[in-house]
Amino acid sequence: MQNTLAHLKRGEKATITDVSSIHIPLKLLEMGCLPGNSVELVQLAPFQDPMYLNINGTHLAIRKDTASHILIEKTTHE
Repeated sequence: MQNTLAHLKRGEKATITDVSSIHIPLKLLEMGCLPGNSVELVQLAPFQDPMYLNINGTHLAIRKDTASHILIEKTTHE
């Protein structure tokens, strides 16, 4: 099973590895949701959707369905 943004728990950090799905809006790519960028789950809204993320210093809120198409590699806790 591949890790996606939808699998992150609050406070976890990861690196985006792939955003090649057709389900990813161009606007997310323009806002920095690109391979190699770091991402952290800041908060979940009520009912766990949307997700509030910090991607390289930019704060974004995206739906969990969209997040499930963005592949990540979790970073180890320091």
